[in-house]
Amino acid sequence: MTLKKIELHLHLEGAAPPSFIRGLAARDGVDLPRIFDAQGRYIYAGFADFLRVYEAATALIRTPADYAHLVGVALEQCAEQGAIYVELFVSPEFCGGADLPAWRDYLAAMTEAAEVLGAQGVDSRAIVTPIRHRGSERARWSAICAAETAGGWVTGFGLGGDETVGRPQDFAWSFDCAREAGLGLTCHAGEWAGPQSVRDALALGVTRIGHGVRAIEDPALVARLAEQAITLEICPVSNIALGLYPDWRSHPISRLADAGCRVTVSTDDPPFFHTTLTREYDRLAETFGWTEAEFTAMNRWAAEAAFCDDATRQRLLAALG
Repeated sequence: MTLKKIELHLHLEGAAPPSFIRGLAARDGVDLPRIFDAQGRYIYAGFADFLRVYEAATALIRTPADYAHLVGVALEQCAEQGAIYVELFVSPEFCGGADLPAWRDYLAAMTEAAEVLGAQGVDSRAIVTPIRHRGSERARWSAICAAETAGGWVTGFGLGGDETVGRPQDFAWSFDCAREAGLGLTCHAGEWAGPQSVRDALALGVTRIGHGVRAIEDPALVARLAEQAITLEICPVSNIALGLYPDWRSHPISRLADAGCRVTVSTDDPPFFHTTLTREYDRLAETFGWTEAEFTAMNRWAAEAAFCDDATRQRLLAALG
């Protein structure tokens, strides 16, 4: 489907193709852990093992130059799928251990790479993301990194990682810090934890929810999301590949849209789930009969919810038609 697209939920390390990771291991003479199958694809069994594989691959991305290269690779892949604007989840914990001076070095390299791709037609921004299962105290370090470098490429703050560890309100200090710095707020919720996790995330003052699909289990919550125009960053193939839903027909994205929720579509960690933006759109069209009109409306919602300046937002809306 050849549409101009906006992607709001893409983890930078999760966009690394297996060949990228194997190349780094070969360069550094590192024996790869068991993260690939015989065909050279990422292999894992369930969500917990997915996190293990993800962090094992990420450990091989070591330097600011590595991260700059990955930004270029990720955004080039997005451009091939028709994306004109992408928001990348980036964690200071992976970029220098959330040490502020080190983070500045990594950020400068990534920003430069993003600017090159921006000149080639795919604009981007970064959402600084603590890792939930590493705890709320460590998240404060990432929040400080976010606040001290807010503006320019860094425009958002979120929370990723294992939703079954702790609750969103444990990270209230970090979200307050990011809000005071003027960053847009989002939070992974309603994926592996149920509807209450979405309510807990809303209490942090977010305007977007990462995934949020299990809100469908609570009709009152669905109505609230629709009424408050909370944008859902939905990643259907991710949800299916990890076993949250057995197949496309079972996925609630269409029911959420029919209930008035602002749904958007992203790929989350595309090489891990063997997906692309185009593949996601094609399956939505095949399964639910969505047409160009539905996709254009969805991308306009994404533009309106994007963590960017108004001039960029207006440019995106004009490009979408």
